[in-house]
Amino acid sequence: MVDIDSSMDEELCNWLLVLQNRSKGGEMEEATVVSWGDLEGDLIDALLCNFGFQYDLVFLCNPYCFRIWGKLCYRRFARCAWNNAKEWQKTLEDVLILQCGQLSYCYQSVPTTAASLVTKSCVSGGLLNCSMEDPLLSADMNLDEDCHMDSGNTESYWDLLTFKLIASVMSHGAVKQLDFVDLLPLPADMDPISCHATLLTSWQSQFSNGRSSPSLLRAICSAYGWPYLRLGLLKVLNDCVGFAGPMLLNKLIKFLQQGSGQLDGYVLALSLGLTSIFKSLLDTQYTFHLTKLRLKLRSGIMSIIYQQCLCINQAARSKFSEGEIQTFMSIDVDRTINLCSSFHDLWSLPFQIGVALFLLYTQVKFAFVSGIAITIALIPVNKWISKLIARASEKMMKQKDERIRRTGELLTYIRTLKMYGWELLFSNWLMETRTLEVMHLSTRKYLDAWCVFFWATTPTLFSLFTFGLVALMGHQLDAAMVFTCLALFNTLISPLNSFPWVINGLIDVIISTRRLSQFLSSFESKSKEETTDDSIPQLQLNNQSKYALENMAVFFHSASCAYSINDKEEWNLVLYNVSLGLPRGLYIAVIGEVGSGKSSFLNSILGETQLVCGSIQSRGSIAYVPQVPWIQSGTIRDNILFGKDYNRKRYSDTLWACALDIDISLMDGGDMAFIGEKGVNLSGGQRARLALARAMYHDSDIIMLDDVLSAVDAQVARWILYNGILGPLMKHQTRVLCTHNVQAISSADMIILMDKGHVKWVGSSADLAASSYAAFSPLNELDTVTHISGQEGSTGTCTEGKQKLILEQNIVSASEEAQEIIEDEVRKEGRVEIIVYKKYAAFSGWFLTIIICVSAILMQASRNGNDLWLSYWVDTASGAHHKEYSTSFYLAILCIFCVINSCLTLVRAFSFAFGGLRSAVKVHNTLLKKLINAPVHFFDQTPSGRILNRLSSDLYTIDDSLPFILNILLANFVGLLGIAAVLSYVQVFFLLLLLPFWFIYSKLQFFYRSTSRELRRLDSVSRSPIYATFSETLDGSSTIRAFKSEEYFLEKFMKHVMLYQKTSYTELTASLWLSLRLQLLAAFVISFVAIMAVIGSSGNLPISFGTPGLVGLALSYASPVVSLLGSFLTSFTETEKEMVSVERALEYMNIPEERLDGNHSLSPNWPYQGQIEFHNVTLRYMPSLPAALHDVSFTIYGGMQVGIIGRTGAGKSSILNALFRLSPICTGCIIVDGINIGDVPVRDLRAHFAVVPQSPFLFEGSLRDNLDPFHVSGDSEIWKALERCHVKEEVEAVGGLDIHVKGSGMSFSVGQRQLLCLARAHLKSSKVLCLDECTANVDTQTALILQNTISSEFRGTTVITIAHRISTVMNMDSIMVLDRGILVEQGNPQDLLKNDFSRFSSFAKASTIIFGKQKQRDGDLDTCEVGHLAVEL
Repeated sequence: MVDIDSSMDEELCNWLLVLQNRSKGGEMEEATVVSWGDLEGDLIDALLCNFGFQYDLVFLCNPYCFRIWGKLCYRRFARCAWNNAKEWQKTLEDVLILQCGQLSYCYQSVPTTAASLVTKSCVSGGLLNCSMEDPLLSADMNLDEDCHMDSGNTESYWDLLTFKLIASVMSHGAVKQLDFVDLLPLPADMDPISCHATLLTSWQSQFSNGRSSPSLLRAICSAYGWPYLRLGLLKVLNDCVGFAGPMLLNKLIKFLQQGSGQLDGYVLALSLGLTSIFKSLLDTQYTFHLTKLRLKLRSGIMSIIYQQCLCINQAARSKFSEGEIQTFMSIDVDRTINLCSSFHDLWSLPFQIGVALFLLYTQVKFAFVSGIAITIALIPVNKWISKLIARASEKMMKQKDERIRRTGELLTYIRTLKMYGWELLFSNWLMETRTLEVMHLSTRKYLDAWCVFFWATTPTLFSLFTFGLVALMGHQLDAAMVFTCLALFNTLISPLNSFPWVINGLIDVIISTRRLSQFLSSFESKSKEETTDDSIPQLQLNNQSKYALENMAVFFHSASCAYSINDKEEWNLVLYNVSLGLPRGLYIAVIGEVGSGKSSFLNSILGETQLVCGSIQSRGSIAYVPQVPWIQSGTIRDNILFGKDYNRKRYSDTLWACALDIDISLMDGGDMAFIGEKGVNLSGGQRARLALARAMYHDSDIIMLDDVLSAVDAQVARWILYNGILGPLMKHQTRVLCTHNVQAISSADMIILMDKGHVKWVGSSADLAASSYAAFSPLNELDTVTHISGQEGSTGTCTEGKQKLILEQNIVSASEEAQEIIEDEVRKEGRVEIIVYKKYAAFSGWFLTIIICVSAILMQASRNGNDLWLSYWVDTASGAHHKEYSTSFYLAILCIFCVINSCLTLVRAFSFAFGGLRSAVKVHNTLLKKLINAPVHFFDQTPSGRILNRLSSDLYTIDDSLPFILNILLANFVGLLGIAAVLSYVQVFFLLLLLPFWFIYSKLQFFYRSTSRELRRLDSVSRSPIYATFSETLDGSSTIRAFKSEEYFLEKFMKHVMLYQKTSYTELTASLWLSLRLQLLAAFVISFVAIMAVIGSSGNLPISFGTPGLVGLALSYASPVVSLLGSFLTSFTETEKEMVSVERALEYMNIPEERLDGNHSLSPNWPYQGQIEFHNVTLRYMPSLPAALHDVSFTIYGGMQVGIIGRTGAGKSSILNALFRLSPICTGCIIVDGINIGDVPVRDLRAHFAVVPQSPFLFEGSLRDNLDPFHVSGDSEIWKALERCHVKEEVEAVGGLDIHVKGSGMSFSVGQRQLLCLARAHLKSSKVLCLDECTANVDTQTALILQNTISSEFRGTTVITIAHRISTVMNMDSIMVLDRGILVEQGNPQDLLKNDFSRFSSFAKASTIIFGKQKQRDGDLDTCEVGHLAVEL
């Protein structure tokens, strides 16, 4: 378990072995004492690393080991100067919190509170006072004594019943802002790892049982079926107790009418209160255990989806869009877990309705049949409506998938879209999708409104028809019968109103589980394909040598591969019948034209393609660097280690070999500097080198590099080639490099030539020159590379010592804390401000808001009037009173109340539906507009997952949940007002109770709401990393699979789920804590009203409590107070929680905007000449960062072709950023054709320039839309542009202009994408064309052809080229050389080459671009032959 490093001394090795043995509970051994003084910083760092993460976590679960670990932490920070013990304790506490947060999700036996650990291990244990020479192991230390230090955490049954365990969190929440460390510890059975294992076992068992179509629903039932069914028994008991209230009410009213023994009245009154208390306890416990089950299921499904994304290869994933997969995690998970509540409600609600109807029968006999007739008549109507809702929901989800996909695409490529001036076009496309989504959402909402109307008016209609039929049958109405029936009607309201939502919820569950089952049952990638034909012992590589199969690192046998999985027989193959072996330990170069299948060749080895026939076998571990490097959010060190142990020497050597040492030394924080999402704060070259360093550090057997040298300048490329790829760290590995780099090709042991998916030729560099494919040979353009290697060796020798010194100094001095470039997500404090509610109401419209409120109040008034009229009818029809009016009159008035109530219910339901839709539309449109207008640096500093969370999860809440819960809140509020008014009218003494009652109630809700708000915000904050990590993993899943790091990333994801789980669990406990206390308070109100009614019935009080009818009405109204009060505060709290989504959306509505306006309009033909002038331009991306451009001045005359070169990070791309106004300049001005671009509307400015970005961009849609989204060019013009850019044949081969381009342009190689982007720029016909390294990923021949095309086709156009290849700029009219944001050199490239001291000349020499014969005539340079080679800058 503990890996003993050779650098550890023998005594320490013995100590670790003893400690390891004790942590396992093994036999006690004699410990070799190692003193604190023997432990130095490096060794302690290694020990701390080994203690917790790489090895068995049980090691740290032993309290004894935990104490030793605390001492190591102390020793680690002993170098710092602490002012006092408290400061030291706080530092160690932070360390413990960090480590505990990473450990506690796995083993709950780890002590849960960091503060208590510090107290026990450091303060009480005397750690602060221990000498540095104290032994690590103490002979008198009792291990068994410490083993039960956490045993006092168990709560009593009473605490669990009353949720007292949340009290400490509530106390903190009332006085301060809560943080994650304040949350409750999770019970062991809610551990995300445990939940994941439980559900995964059930899911995989279906495959082992031979099921062809596994079902997630079946797996859920298998995993949690029995615990769920046991909860059903509690549900039955809870429902039965709920009917005791109306029956006791009936007995009590009869007692009041008959005036029997006084003692019986008090017993009935107290029984009514005690029943309410018992019901409250049952209700909260059922909700608690049911929601725990929901949380388990949620974490299980989330983790399984994430694991599937880690496992499923690109070919299998091609069946699902990225937006669809995002929706699985953000929406389908939430809809699936609703199964927990919906299924029990499916039988419970009919059970409650049936029992209520039976009790009604005991009161009014067969008169209740009229009510049943109405209910039965509504069943087919509701069934039909439910089908329509299901259909609308399914269509809505498809549009939601598409909207989220488009949103993700927009956020991912926002910089490129702004450069093109396409952000409005994309937002319009997004709006079209949103319009379709809202259309289906509105259908669903209006159908829901009909459901609400039918079911909400059912109790009123039930009352009218039942009592009307009783009266018409000649029976006399009395108070006991009427108000018992009213109480039963009230119990019917909840199940009747909830039933449509239950049906809709189950429909959603079925739809979502089908979608998830289809995704989860997709083909999983396999890292190795086993050989199917063992009859081939040897493979002929060339004419001279044979390699035994066992010496092969990778072996292809008749392998054909495709990226898409089809059920049809037709396959779009990317590799055709490849038979090939890659010998171990060789450096292999894969070459070929753009789109020849080089990247597909690597992906087939990784298992990312679908193997149609044949076999592919690889032996050993694999490291992979994709063509577009994948950088995860985190520190530079995290990106390189990638879950592997930190080895200081190899880490240092790796940085040096990848030329990252100087870059890191210039960063704040060194290698602990924080890298934003997708490496946003790194240059393209730095991202490529960072990905290469990851592959190099891992020391894998096979290292696959996809065009890694194209993103760096020539000097760095040569350094990486000779010190990295061919250097000591990688010389024993099998290295497969897809490249166009001449030096890389000429240095290869073996060359593989690809052509349209076929392996055309295999051999050495020397053989290539003599073959029929000599055009690819570097020796045709370069006499020899021997002298280059010699120069490289001498250059490396002279600079090695210096760079090594810089690296060592940097690592030692680097800050141990990551330097945050990405801002932490803002979390508001305190209650949701009233302005948020006002803005939401404004989104709906104030007039509509008033209509909703008025209709709700009048609806409640009509219902109270209906009940009061019944009370009056009962009183006039009983006793000595005689009927003043006929039965028909009473029924007519009752009918009028019923009709008014129904109409107002309809108005409220539809106005709420319309208002909710209106708000959802305006929130989305406003938010999208603000994001579209936001500056680029906002997206650089904000992870796209965080923004996507607003536009998916938060917007879903605003679309669906918020209007629903607001409707319930308003209904509960007016219901409570009506009850308070009636009780105050009937019993004056209730007014005396009202004031203290409201005081206690407000205190409870304030105490709870303070915590609830913070928990909701923590919930949102803890949810964002889940989506951000998920989105990030989708982009880099192939890299993760190549490194076999699935478990490491799953573990990281589990930490986020763990935090989310803890937040939700604490939130649940807090809400039930409040619910129980409110229901107990309501039980007291019921008891008070009942006892006062019993006292009033004796006639001993001077104040009359009204007629029997009014007293019965008061008692029937007091009964639902139990549920209504709890429901009101729950709905109020839930509304506040849901309003957090509005708050978060409003937060992004206040982000800064680009300065879009301008006072100078442009003509359609501007720029006329393309003359560009920079005058003293200084640009900074952030005030805290150094200037990217410093006082830069130059003039580019119209029609000139200018190349910009410089080292990585020199400021090349910043020139374009300033020209396109992506970042505002600090000083100076930029003039284009005499117009200051700062005075031009920014979108007009960008629309008049043509650009080919550094990262080629193709969006999902037709190829015609990609090339000409505004449809201003005809097909002939498009084909002509494609032909000139040498990509016409490839487009014709795949199906022409109408083919559907997959997300991110995955249908084409990176090189083909660059050519298509160039064709897009050609169609624009602008006088200014900016090329940002557009030939970096194309082969030499294509690059030369493109240079000629640009020179000829864009004659008269001002062309600004940011070059990675010296050959790209050799024929330019002018060259600009940048160094750290300063223009250090400018002039004609031929003139600069003649000056041996020029910067450009040094670049050219470094690139071995000058070759040939130099003849001296009288000491002067006679000729200089310049060749255009594929050497990258």
